[in-house]
Amino acid sequence: MPTAPLSFWIGFHVLLLVILGAEWLLLRKQTAKRSYIATALWICGAIGFAAVLYTGLHPRLATEFMAGYALEESLSIDNLFVFLILFQTFRVEGPQQRRVLFWGILGAVIMRAGFIVLGVELLDKFDWITYIFAVLLLIAAVRLVLPEDESKKHDKPKWTQWIERWTPISDKQTGFFAMEECNGKRRREPTVLLLALIAIAFTDFVFALDSIPAVLSITRHTFIAYSSNIMAVMGLRSLFFVLAHMLKQLRYLHYGLAAVLAFAAGKMIVADWYEISPAISLVVIFSILVVTAAISIVVERRLEKAEKAA
Repeated sequence: MPTAPLSFWIGFHVLLLVILGAEWLLLRKQTAKRSYIATALWICGAIGFAAVLYTGLHPRLATEFMAGYALEESLSIDNLFVFLILFQTFRVEGPQQRRVLFWGILGAVIMRAGFIVLGVELLDKFDWITYIFAVLLLIAAVRLVLPEDESKKHDKPKWTQWIERWTPISDKQTGFFAMEECNGKRRREPTVLLLALIAIAFTDFVFALDSIPAVLSITRHTFIAYSSNIMAVMGLRSLFFVLAHMLKQLRYLHYGLAAVLAFAAGKMIVADWYEISPAISLVVIFSILVVTAAISIVVERRLEKAEKAA
């Protein structure tokens, strides 16, 4: 496969900045309709970039990009549900959620770029690491289908208790730090927004341990793995507000995400004997998500009708 010339690296980041600017203008006024439009912009940007890869680099790389993008976008859904719970736990208000998400996603982009480069290097030098990545994906798939303890779902992480013993935490949401009165003196204290940002950064680190091996099951081309992953991550902010309106209707989607992870693990395990093409991977991932989303919506509507009838 051809390596990506510098012009593709530059062009990709210019595209990110253009869509990010358009998203910023749209989300200055937060509505469900604007969130849908912003999400559509990121999806159209991904499809457009895939078309450029198809004509300017190689058709297979374009397919790998779309498969990697679809995989990361689907896995990000579970990530966003955790973000929503964290915002409820720390009582972060709607207008401030955008600020926390912006800085959290920016940190995720930098961290994942390093993870992808490291992952590709390891796979190139030590092929047996493929099986370690596959096991990590299978563990993540099992974890998704295990029942959660609902009573502890909204509990604050234990590390916040350690921070609160070390320094007072301000309830203000004007920034990540705030001036507070303490024993007649004004002091700068971290706020709940900073705690939420730390929690989101750590959560994304944990999810990256699943999603990076998953995208490397699709492609080992550094530029394709990087661009597909980063394009999906950059669209998380607008996608978060879309999912916030659809949370109740997607109650079974985590089973689909578990199946996607299991598929990625299986693809890595059988790679030495049978190669599953990027096109087939894209169809499988898309089909799993459509089926589980459709089941979720149908079941939810039946439950609503049953409640009204009762």
